[in-house]
Amino acid sequence: MSGEPLYERLAEHYRRVIVAGTLAPGDRMPSVRAFMSRHQVSLSTALQTFRHLEDAGWLLAKPRSGYFVRRPPVARLATVHEPEIASRPNEAQYVGLHERISRVLERAHAYPDVLNLGGATAAAALYPTTRLQTLGVRLLRHRPTLLTEVGTEGGSPEFRQAVARRALSSGVTLSIDDVMVTSGGVDAVNLALRAVAQPGDTIAIESPAFFGLLQILESLGLRALEIPASPTTGLSLEALDIALDAYDNVKALVVVPNLQNPLGCIMPDDRKAELVAMCARRGVAIIEDDPYRELIAGDVCARPLKAWDRDGGVIYCPSLNKVLAPGMRLGWMSAGRWHARVRMLKFAQSRLNESLPQVIAAEFIGSGAFDRHLHQLRERLAIQRDAMSDAIARYFPSGTRLSPPPGGMLLWIALPDGCDAEKLFEAALPHGIRIAPGSIFSNSSRFSGFIRLSCPKPYDQEMEHALRQLGQLASGLAI
Repeated sequence: MSGEPLYERLAEHYRRVIVAGTLAPGDRMPSVRAFMSRHQVSLSTALQTFRHLEDAGWLLAKPRSGYFVRRPPVARLATVHEPEIASRPNEAQYVGLHERISRVLERAHAYPDVLNLGGATAAAALYPTTRLQTLGVRLLRHRPTLLTEVGTEGGSPEFRQAVARRALSSGVTLSIDDVMVTSGGVDAVNLALRAVAQPGDTIAIESPAFFGLLQILESLGLRALEIPASPTTGLSLEALDIALDAYDNVKALVVVPNLQNPLGCIMPDDRKAELVAMCARRGVAIIEDDPYRELIAGDVCARPLKAWDRDGGVIYCPSLNKVLAPGMRLGWMSAGRWHARVRMLKFAQSRLNESLPQVIAAEFIGSGAFDRHLHQLRERLAIQRDAMSDAIARYFPSGTRLSPPPGGMLLWIALPDGCDAEKLFEAALPHGIRIAPGSIFSNSSRFSGFIRLSCPKPYDQEMEHALRQLGQLASGLAI
């Protein structure tokens, strides 16, 4: 039996209920009388429980109305350090990460039933499964040949029109013919790199960068020139300018300006405009990977780099995998001056995309349901991020750093000195927890003390236990 006072045990129970989302911000708590009856406690114990939760920031007392749930408080950690900008970046290297990434993924696949905090996709329950299923059934009833007819080159007209119309709200003007459907964002980036570069060419990338991009570069025989990125403002334009002065053979820059993976940062608009102008002056193609922009908190319509493109130098690669339906594998791209070459490469590489997912997505995007879904998804992810950030602050060892992202589902965490991310990854797997070690996000070893965690589902007892366990394991590895 716990030695804690009864009111503290009851307060902890309700804290867990709020963290799990069962009681949401704004919900009314049971009245004091109902609480006494439900838990068979005295008036004094009931009031102590409510006041304990109020003092901790979980409840708000309203005169003559009762107690209401507040948004979970987030304990603040020190932020991640800004990167050092060297006078001259390290020379571009052929990526040699395949073995390292494969080893990490193979180890993870040996534990298929673990809680996966190392991915970058929300739980299926957070996506509009029922609505999409209903749309699919109705469309097949009216257009039964969607599964058997040959698709349209470039993608279905309905889908291309829907995404072109939506792009207008973010400052991007496209015709339907400018849009080419792809099998997700990775397919689009792959096509873009094939269009602008040949084996042996140099590609500038953010550092850290999504490990999937590093795998693509390695598979294409391209050199990676890593440019430091800030956890608050993204790619360092100053470092990029120095790099372009030092190396005259950079063919393209691959960048995620909105909710960068893994940092979760957003590049300010003035720096976006400056970046597009800099690359245009120097003849460097920009490949803009944009899978997370719609997840920025607060219904903010952040503009992509493509909004500042005046000469077709930005290849724009959005995706619906993270925001609508991972199982559809739907993305699209606008390739600017490389449109004809990308169209040829797309046909040679994978032919036409399936029509049914495109038509379903077009119907959903064209209705108000998409914006309602996005609003709800952003709200849920915000609660999940706050709850996880709070748990990390409570359970991880002193010296842990975290810069809270303004949206999305990813947390980039700097571990204390002496705590090796790959060792933490290995130690966590037998405990049923999967994380992403920082070493797979760079061709160097500079992020060996970082991890990326995702907030894929509502925070519950399983998540609470996992974060407490991770914190204990990290404490054992720290100096």
